[in-house]
Amino acid sequence: MKNFKVITLFPDFFNSPLQSSLLGKAVQNGIIETEIIDLREYSDDRLKRCDDSPYGGGSGMVIKPEPVYNCLEKNLTDETKVIYLTPSGIPFNQELVKKFSSFNSICMICGHYEGIDQRVIDEFVDYEISAGDYILSGGEIAALILIDSISRYETGFMSNEESLNEESFENNLLEYPHYTRPVEYRGQKVPDVLLSGNHARISEWRLEKSIQKTMKVRPDLYEKYKKQ
Repeated sequence: MKNFKVITLFPDFFNSPLQSSLLGKAVQNGIIETEIIDLREYSDDRLKRCDDSPYGGGSGMVIKPEPVYNCLEKNLTDETKVIYLTPSGIPFNQELVKKFSSFNSICMICGHYEGIDQRVIDEFVDYEISAGDYILSGGEIAALILIDSISRYETGFMSNEESLNEESFENNLLEYPHYTRPVEYRGQKVPDVLLSGNHARISEWRLEKSIQKTMKVRPDLYEKYKKQ
C-alpha cells in the first residue's frame, strides 16, 4: 500500500478531495493510505504559531524550523521520501510521477508564505517540487496533484490500467481526440475511421492525430518524440 503523509497548516483542505472520485475509492479500498498532519500540533508556541519574520528583512513570513523538525522526527520512517512543495522547485512532470510511484512512503511538506526555514530543507528534504511555473497560495493544491497522479500507478486504482499507456505525455506525445455517441451532432460527425472496425487503421489514425496535436500544442515535446 502506498502511504502519503502531508504536513500542512490547513488539514481541513483535504477532507473533500480525499473522499471523492477515484482518490476517495482508493482510500476506502486500502489501495493508498493518506495521513494529513497538522503542523500546528508540533509547535512549541503556546498560541501554536508556526511562522516568524525572515532574518535580513523582507516581506512575508517564514515557517519556523522547530515545528517542522518536531513533526518530521515523529512521523518519518527510514524509507520515507520527503518532498517540499515550493514554486522554486523542479517542475513536476510525468517522468517524476513514474519515479515517485516506486516509493512506498512519501511525505510532503506544504509550503506557505515565503517558504520554510532552509535548515529544514538541508536536513530532511529529498526533492523540492513545483506544480508549475506559477504561484499558488500554498502547497496543498500541489500535494493533491502529486497524490492523484502518483496513485494512478497503484494496482487497482484505475479500472482499466492499460489506459495509462495511451494517456498524454506517454512517449512524449499528447493524447489523440476522443469521440462517443451520437455519430452526428449538430452537423459534426465522428471520423469514419473510428466506425470502420479496422483496428490497425484506427491505431494509425490515433498516432497521426497525436503527432499533429503535439506539433501544434507542445512543439517542445514533439522534438523529444523525434529523438526517441
